Amino acid sequence: MAKAKKLSETAEIVTDTVTFGVCATCDPRIDDSSRQRAVNIAGMVADVIAQGVKMPDGKPVDVVWTPVLVDGEKQADTVARQFRDAGVDAVVCAPDTWAFPQLTLISLLSQLRPDIPLNITCGNSGPRPGVVFAHAVNGALAQSGRMAALNVGTWPDSGQKPKMTDATAEALIDWCYAALTSAGLKGRRVVVFGHDSMGMETALAHVIPTRQTFGLEVTRLDMKLLSDMLQKEAYDADELKKLRQWINRHIGDRLELRDEADSEKFQKGLALYLIMRDLLDDLNAVGGGFMNQLEWGSDRRGITLPIADAAESLLNSTFDHRGRKQPMPFATEADVQGLFTMLFTTWLSGGNPPLFMDFRKVWEPWEIQALAKKMQIKFTRNDLWAERGFVDGDNSGSASLDWAGKPGDKLTDIMENIRMPLADEFYFPGGGNSLTFFTPGGIEGIAGRLAYSQFSGMFSLVWDEASSVGMPAELAQAVANTSTPTWPHTWVVPKYATMAEYKQYAPANHFHMVWGLKPRRLEHWMDLANVLSVTPWQSRPEFIEGVDRPVPLLYLLNGGENAAKLARKK
Repeated sequence: MAKAKKLSETAEIVTDTVTFGVCATCDPRIDDSSRQRAVNIAGMVADVIAQGVKMPDGKPVDVVWTPVLVDGEKQADTVARQFRDAGVDAVVCAPDTWAFPQLTLISLLSQLRPDIPLNITCGNSGPRPGVVFAHAVNGALAQSGRMAALNVGTWPDSGQKPKMTDATAEALIDWCYAALTSAGLKGRRVVVFGHDSMGMETALAHVIPTRQTFGLEVTRLDMKLLSDMLQKEAYDADELKKLRQWINRHIGDRLELRDEADSEKFQKGLALYLIMRDLLDDLNAVGGGFMNQLEWGSDRRGITLPIADAAESLLNSTFDHRGRKQPMPFATEADVQGLFTMLFTTWLSGGNPPLFMDFRKVWEPWEIQALAKKMQIKFTRNDLWAERGFVDGDNSGSASLDWAGKPGDKLTDIMENIRMPLADEFYFPGGGNSLTFFTPGGIEGIAGRLAYSQFSGMFSLVWDEASSVGMPAELAQAVANTSTPTWPHTWVVPKYATMAEYKQYAPANHFHMVWGLKPRRLEHWMDLANVLSVTPWQSRPEFIEGVDRPVPLLYLLNGGENAAKLARKK
């Protein structure tokens, strides 16, 4: 008699790791040598992914591959069962021979999740043309409305163990990071302390569209919980002492304190870091945000509390008093759309630290040149700040400490560039300390911002490649003095947008940047998430070979990228 199986009352929760499944299709009529080569290629592709892709915490992704060649329905059933049993989150098909599309890959996919990310990577080979199958099956999938990424790369036409070129591997790995981000964040949650962000419509959570588009949940906790936990001292007192000693050791007299009362307020700000960090960990969160204004630290009708600047920055950083750690994308002012921007780009970059900034003063070339001339500071056309202009990106909270240095800098060198002045008492009567630094020039990445439209029910991403820029110290301080000198400053230069374009098309008062992220990864992710790509920069070509991903055939058959994405939303 059959009996139901009772599950354990407890289960250890482990960090989810994305699993890639690699398979190869084949022609059942083909010779044994060609079949073995096809198996070897599947293993080769799997090894490239295993060696080149990691989770944001630095751990490797899981990669499984099957030696079962999918050359008919029976084999498709077998591989589908293997992939389901292995918990495969994304599929890479690596054909080296002709195969029959419906009998092979399409039959396999029909047994997996309809939204499972799919990549077809092949060589441009002639003898047993896997590339012909790749075009046949990609065309069939596009006609049926199925998204697939086609990577027609290069490996030798002959030999039992061919090796793909570096360019082919790079294109595959970029797609894998997009699939990792799309699949890996489904079912995860962010935790936001407080309610809507200072009344800013551009920062609202949009809980249902977020769930439907990204598979993310938004957990809300009232800031009263944090206030209560601070009052109850619901944190590890010994760890707080170690954190304060770490700050004292690295910041020293650059931590501005007038008296014991200031010191105590700063201490509460550090305790807030420990409390929020532990709550996020307890809820298995992948990101968070803190409202702060007005109720927490600015509304004098209540009991104003110290600001969370240090806490927010520590969460976003790749290190703290314990050493190296995974950055926890965390938004000041409970800016949820800003949080999502940082979360997705951090995952896409492989765990690089995000930056939260006000879209502050835009310095057009003529204006910064005029200030430099007034200060008798010389410049040439080689000075990017003078030639292109820049945005003064600064905000009192959420700046990763990493951005006080360059990628790869030592922790001690980064911390030497940071000061912690007292918070502005007008804006933050609850007191505490901000932090400030000038980001060095030459850091390259993507700057941008997610936005939502009630009209389409879709998210968009306004973005451009960008770099940070440095200036002579005297000029840098003068620029900082025109906004808020006691906050972190990153001077951002977009690659294609002019300052006239940039200042008109910002979708909100906050924008964000992450280093080491390439356009191709971002574009693949927008394909998978069905996010509209907004790059209204006149000087940017529609397609840059080697930089952009090839436009999916699905888009070309349906009136273009935006038209196809709008149709997919329906």
